[in-house]
Amino acid sequence: MTVADILKTKGGEIFSVDGNDSILHALKIMKEKHIGAVLVMAGAGKIAGVLSERDIVRALPDQGGDLLKKSVSDLMTKDVVTCKPSHSIQQVMEVMTKGRFRHLPVVEGKKLVGMISIGDAVKERIAETEHEAEALRAYITTG
Repeated sequence: MTVADILKTKGGEIFSVDGNDSILHALKIMKEKHIGAVLVMAGAGKIAGVLSERDIVRALPDQGGDLLKKSVSDLMTKDVVTCKPSHSIQQVMEVMTKGRFRHLPVVEGKKLVGMISIGDAVKERIAETEHEAEALRAYITTG
């Protein structure tokens, strides 16, 4: 199973904000779309960063309610790790676990084609494991 398989199931819809947008605006999008992170774009499909719920929660104790008025670029993760559609589920799970982040933009060549979460990867991995177990059961009972 690959990242391309995840995108076939969930689609390649991408939710993004501009770096000048407020944190509150980004949170409204995350709430409305039921997502945990948004991409921060810098025009012409260039990724400037990622802003996640976790980024916001970690900043709240230091900045309080004023945080909501700050711009996305003040808080976003700037060093964005990406993956390719051809990467395996195992590869992206390892990258996310090692990097301690939960969202990964998917890039093919220079084109942004989607974004996956650790939840997407786990769901696909469970489906793959269940399929393998069923195949083994069928093999054993017919063999």
